[in-house]
Amino acid sequence: MGNRKSMKSNRVQYKRELSTTFEKEVVAFLNYREGGTIYIGIENNGSVTGIKEADRLKLQINDRIKNRILPSALDLYDVLFENRKDKVVIKIDLTGGPEKPYFIKKSGMTEKGCFIRKGSASEPMPSKMIEELRANRT
Repeated sequence: MGNRKSMKSNRVQYKRELSTTFEKEVVAFLNYREGGTIYIGIENNGSVTGIKEADRLKLQINDRIKNRILPSALDLYDVLFENRKDKVVIKIDLTGGPEKPYFIKKSGMTEKGCFIRKGSASEPMPSKMIEELRANRT
């Protein structure tokens, strides 16, 4: 199959573990028109490390999305287990949400709380874009 490095893109993000930047990545995909996928248990270079305590991690993921991101993303994501190279990884599928801008609750609807995908990175959303999206909310 060759090198999977090219799989990381504007719609795919790899994380070795559930990190402090998780909410930023989730918000960026919710604000991206096509959404995206976060894999936990895969290095940036595509090598599979897998995860331990998958059920506990899934609960943490659901809890963090539910309690740390606004507006509610309840029906906009799925957390799934996937086997890769005999190891378990977590796949989080996110849909671009209808109530943009989504933001990290503790940082508010600011450049510190709103993110958007730019290439294969999650970047702070410019204030002008935040204002335009807020104005377009129904």
